[in-house]
Amino acid sequence: MIDIINQANDFLWGYIIIAALVGCGLWFTWRMRFVQFRMIGEMLRLLVDAPGRPKGHERHISSFQAFTVSLASRVGTGNLAGVATAIVVGGPGAVFWMWVMALVGAATAFVESTLGQLFKRHHSDSFIGGPAYYIERGLHCRWMAVLFAVLISATFGLANNSLQANTICGAMEGAFGWSPPVVGAVLTLLTLFIVFGGIQRIARVSSVLVPFMAVGYFVLALAIIVMNLPLVPHVMRVIVENALGVNQAVGGTLGAAIMNGVKRGLFSNEAGEGSAPNAAATADVSHPVKQGLIQSLGVFTDTLLVCSCTAFIILISGIYDNPELNGIVLTQRALESEVGAWGPVFIAMAIFLFAYSSIIGNYYGEANVRFMTSNPKAVTLFRVLSGGAMVMFGALVSLDTVWSIIDLSMGLLTACNLIAIILLGKYAFRLLDDYRRQKRQGISSPTFHRSQIPELESELDCWE
Repeated sequence: MIDIINQANDFLWGYIIIAALVGCGLWFTWRMRFVQFRMIGEMLRLLVDAPGRPKGHERHISSFQAFTVSLASRVGTGNLAGVATAIVVGGPGAVFWMWVMALVGAATAFVESTLGQLFKRHHSDSFIGGPAYYIERGLHCRWMAVLFAVLISATFGLANNSLQANTICGAMEGAFGWSPPVVGAVLTLLTLFIVFGGIQRIARVSSVLVPFMAVGYFVLALAIIVMNLPLVPHVMRVIVENALGVNQAVGGTLGAAIMNGVKRGLFSNEAGEGSAPNAAATADVSHPVKQGLIQSLGVFTDTLLVCSCTAFIILISGIYDNPELNGIVLTQRALESEVGAWGPVFIAMAIFLFAYSSIIGNYYGEANVRFMTSNPKAVTLFRVLSGGAMVMFGALVSLDTVWSIIDLSMGLLTACNLIAIILLGKYAFRLLDDYRRQKRQGISSPTFHRSQIPELESELDCWE
């Protein structure tokens, strides 16, 4: 069965997804005049800005909380274990292609998250939205919306949770010798406690865990880089040469570097996958573009900062070509070679925070179950399966198995979302033009009203 899944992955990623991701990223970047670079200052301003929420919206989560929920899902196994796996399979050049995907993918992330905000709907205790909602309301294609909802529920609620749990258990076993089944059981109980609290509890926990873990890990990596500063030019040269070198092209490893860099880059930053718009839609903001810009910043934070930290630690250590090391174990051993015996323990703690925040941040599946049915029993069943059964499943199966499953589900999910945002991107372009116009007029906090897009006014539940 795994062999069939791997063959499907090779076809899907080798011929379809990579070309589509790069093509969409370049098109959106050019069409929006390099929005992800020109408006970085505005992204940072919006992130720290905390305007008062409108009266009656007391339970809606803030723009920053929505950012941390999406970042909690982004910053996880992909940053520590995924980067290591990409380097082992695709060589150091895979890191370069992860960077490329982040730079062009930030524009894609802007489009999908802006659309998520535009087509969001009122829910009992927060806003709710995402690709399933903009496919149904924007494209009027119910079957495609349901297909996306099924795919994202399977990808994030089931496959992704098993991968995060697998990595946590592997790290704990490597650092402390703890049994994976025991760690999986404890992790299952903790996860069920959080996910049954809904998006508000997830947002509160994520807004504490994500900044703490990201800053701590970044500081440690920066310290290692400073201590090995003479090696940095060599590491950069190795990355670039392996990404673009003639030897790699002749030896057939260039394709592996590109494929693994793109796959692991997408798994890490999720730009174009259709996941982040589910979190972006929950934010209470005055204009859809605001959350689109913040979600673009999340792509940079994830890949250019956190993933690069892991890549430099591994490449500085020089042990990345050891065939016996892969995944989180490689990251642990690389850190151990730089800081001593406490390195694997630190990584075990870091991966727990990174991966656990990803598990509880995978609210995306639940939001899409709500899209398919209003039956509360379906949501309860999903929470039990995603927070319980699949977490335990991930603790018991092999690393190769969970990576194969996540690659296939992620590829299908991305293909579905890219079709939608290509067709609906024109609305994101109009919203960005409107936002820039208001900024040029001296309006510090632009606003949007659904009457500004007359052909969609009847399809937009919010933006009164």
